[in-house]
Order: sequence, then structure tokens, then C-alpha cells
Amino acid sequence: MKGYLREGSVLGDTSALQPWEKLATEAVGTVIGFWNFKRNHGRVWALLFLRDTALTAAELQDTLSLSKGAASMITRELEAWGVVRRVRSVGDAPWRFEAETDLMHMIGRVLQEREGELVGRVRLDLEEAERLAKHAPPEVRRRLAKLTALAALVDGAIRSFIATARFDATGVVRVLQTSLRRKRST
Repeated sequence: MKGYLREGSVLGDTSALQPWEKLATEAVGTVIGFWNFKRNHGRVWALLFLRDTALTAAELQDTLSLSKGAASMITRELEAWGVVRRVRSVGDAPWRFEAETDLMHMIGRVLQEREGELVGRVRLDLEEAERLAKHAPPEVRRRLAKLTALAALVDGAIRSFIATARFDATGVVRVLQTSLRRKRST
């Protein structure tokens, strides 16, 4: 994937992780690992997201104690998933990586490419199984029809989420503003 030039990219602090950064990157890595991605995918994305600055593969490698090969492979894979973008500042030689910050877009893309494709294939296989089972006992055909209907429902839900999902942070902002007002008044 090709990157693009970006004016004035500022190098982030690549010193050792702050305790909160370590905890947050490990937490995101754990969740990502649970979803059957590599734990380091989550750690790299979380660091880029939290620091809100583009970092080179070498900076990611040093900060997260990754091997050169791992940093290269992880950034390439995250770029292919659309979770990070490759950028280069004017006059800056190395490519840098920045995090995708639209969380719903990111989740939707992963759902579409992983779960959406899988559920779509399962749905087609169950429809074919139903077609092939035309001489099976009625109870078997009813059960196959239920499985096919469930696959269609899940497929539709995933497609609907992808098409309509928007993260509305209005409620979160209101809670934070109220909390800040209370702190100021005490």
C-alpha cells in the first residue's frame, strides 16, 4: 500500500513506555489476541492511537521491544487491514505509521473482511446443503432451514452494522462535561 506525504509530522516521544501506556497497549493487545489476531497488532495500533503521532517501524520496534522483522510484518499487516496508514513528512526520509482513529470504520472493515466473508460462505454452504437434502427426512430439512435462516440473520446483521454504524460520542461528551463542571465547582 502506498502512503502519502504529510506536512509537519512531529516525532513522538519514543522513550520507554509510561506505566499507563504499557497497561493500555497490553490491554488492547490482549483483546486483539482474543479475536485471533496477533497480540502485537493491538499493541502497535494502541501505541500509535494513544500517542497520536506517526512513528517509524524502528521507533515502534524500540518502544515495544519488537524484532525488526516483527515490526515490519506487523505494520504491513495493519496497513493491509486499514488500521494504520503509511505517511511521510516533507523532507523526512523514513516512512512513518499513524493509527486509524475512526473506530467504527475500523471495526466495520474487520467485520466485513473476516466475519462477513465467513458468514457469507457458511450461508451459501447451508443453502446448498438444503438443496442437496431435498430427499432427507422432513425434520432434517427443518433443522437445515433453521441453520440457514440463522446464517442469513447473522449475515444481514453484519451487513447492516457495516452500512449504518456510526459512533455517536455525544453522550460521552455530555458526561465528561458534567464531570468537569462538578470538579470545578468543588
